[in-house]
Order: sequence, then C-alpha cells, then structure tokens
Amino acid sequence: MRFVDEFRDPAAARALVKSITELAGNDEFKFMEVCGGHTHTIYRHGIEHLLPESVELVHGPGCPVCVIPMGRIDDAMWLAEQPGIIFTTFGDMMRVPGSNGTLIAAKARGADVRFVYSPLDALRVALDNPDRHVVFFAVGFETTAPSTAVTLVRARALGVTNFSVFCNHVTIVPPIKAILESPDLRLSGFLGPGHVSTVVGLRPYRFVPDVYGKPIVVAGFEPLDILASVHMLLQQIREGRCEVENQYTRVVRPEGNTQALKLMAETFELRPHFEWRGLGFISQSALKIHRDYAQFDAEATFEMPGVRVADPKACQCGEVLKGVIKPWECKVFGTACTPETPIGTCMVSAEGACAAYYNFGRLHRETALVLGRRG
Repeated sequence: MRFVDEFRDPAAARALVKSITELAGNDEFKFMEVCGGHTHTIYRHGIEHLLPESVELVHGPGCPVCVIPMGRIDDAMWLAEQPGIIFTTFGDMMRVPGSNGTLIAAKARGADVRFVYSPLDALRVALDNPDRHVVFFAVGFETTAPSTAVTLVRARALGVTNFSVFCNHVTIVPPIKAILESPDLRLSGFLGPGHVSTVVGLRPYRFVPDVYGKPIVVAGFEPLDILASVHMLLQQIREGRCEVENQYTRVVRPEGNTQALKLMAETFELRPHFEWRGLGFISQSALKIHRDYAQFDAEATFEMPGVRVADPKACQCGEVLKGVIKPWECKVFGTACTPETPIGTCMVSAEGACAAYYNFGRLHRETALVLGRRG
C-alpha cells in the first residue's frame, strides 16, 4: 500500500475485525498502546468500538507532554520569568498547567515566551538576539531527542554563548518496565511505539517477551496499522509465540536510526532518576545534557527551584497514563477539565488520552452507555 486511503479501507478493516474476533474467541485480552499517537488514531476512527468485547485497548504513558510532572513545569515558569531570558518551547507545552498557571499566563505577565517549531528555531532566536539568553524547553521521547542533539552540536560549532537547553527528554523502556511491574494492571501484550522505534529500533523491547512473557508489536498510526497489530498479537498468543514483531516495516528498521543514536550518545547521558507524572520516580528513565556540552545545560547555568509539586487532587492523569482507568472515568473529565480549561496534562496535548477521548470519543461512549455496551 502506498496511499493514505488504502490504510483506511473499510473492506480491509472489516476483514481484519472478523479475523480478530475469530482469534479472540471467548477469551479476554487487554493490550496497551504505548504511544499517544496510537491513542489518537484509536479514538478518532472508533477502533475501540470495532473490536470484539473480548479485546480491550488501554492507554499507556506514551504522550511526551503528559508525563512531565508539575515541578518541571514550575521550573520552566521560573526560567521564563528571569530577567533577560527568552524562553522558547513547543506549542503544547505553553498550555500545560503548573502550580502558578501556564507559560501562556507567564507570557501575559510579561515574560518573553516564544513558540518554536524546532530547537534549531530556538538557536536561530539566540543568534538573532546576542544580548539575551535563550532557553529551549526540550521535551519528548527518543523521537525528538535527535533534533535537540543536532542543535547542541550546531551551537557548539558556531560558538554560541547565549543559548541553553532545559532538558526533559525521557526514554521509553523504563516506563514500560514500571507498568509491567505494577500490581494495578494485567496486560496480554503491547502495541509498541512507532515513532520512537524509528530511532531506537526493535532491540530495546526484547525484555518484554524475554523477561515478562508478553508479546509486543511495533505499530504504525493508520487504522489498518492498529487492527493489523492487534491481529499479530493475537496470532502470537494463539500460536504459543512471544516475541517482538514489527508491523510498521515501511518506516521502522530493526536497528533503528544508527546516526541518530550515535549523536544522542555524544550529547546526552542518562539521569540517575527522573519523576514521571503518575508513575513517580523511575531510575535511568530520562536524559540530561552530556558533561561535554555543559555550557548549554540550563540546569547547570541557572539555580532553579527544583521543587516537587503534587498534582491537583481532582486530576487522575496518573491513573489514565498507567491504563488503570479510561479518561471518562476521571471525575473532572469533560466538566472542570476540558481542552480549553485543562487541569491535567492528558487534556492538553493532541496525543493525550483525555483530549483524544474528549474530541473524538464522547458521543461513542454516550451511545455505548445507552445501549449497555462498554465505553
């Protein structure tokens, strides 16, 4: 297949659903889609309601905006409001609430906060404003880390002295381990993250079948990708296999992107521990700027507060990120917490489960409740 409409073909979807239903039989299966992009596709195209009752999809911690804890947002706010600072960030992060509002609110109070499309855009701001210090708020999994790495190398090559990175890049393997060891959830397998896998390849996921005895299929982002990946998981289980498989072969190579991995190894190192929203502190689960690039590390340049801040009591983003509850089960979903007035991070990003469900899943759920089906 070469065109988008081929990955959304209704006849092919019906055939896959029929085969999934036959494979599932009367047993019950619970699969976690790790990536927030998968969650978006599942809700947007109603895949959750095409699958048989015996197959349930739950949502994992794969939205990079959603997993940033409130304390790190507060540090970003503090940086943005320092004299002489131009604070640059991706658009989604401007709306994530900290304990004292959002970066949009900080901008309204007079902070120079600017939305950029890439860290190289932030570096350009620094070159254009030599009398100001520019900070880039780096977030994301291994998917976006290479672009930050390229920017660090470029900044050093140009001899830039007024640019630094507030690094919040996280890694995918440790939270999957944390979920597998959680007593709250029992899973049958995983839909592996497609975007991250374009960088890291397939090898990092081998521990899932080897240690925990769960199959994992790296999946693409179109409706037929999701359905085909669920089918592959069920086939593994029915055939007595347990391994890492790659459904997203048109993009993901087994070895990943070796050049990107090499660049990341040069510019980053693992943190001893990092706090995740809903998952707490996880060892070696995030990246910091490598000591060889310390001149571009905002955490080395500025003495930030670094205070741990608890999430609002009404917010249940943590349970949503762990797949313990569905978004609509949160007591403030769709009332106090909406995309326009988010309380938690899951309602901010387009990849957040709560935002995806609010935008694409509410009517499906209301119909399901009326008809007595699952939501």
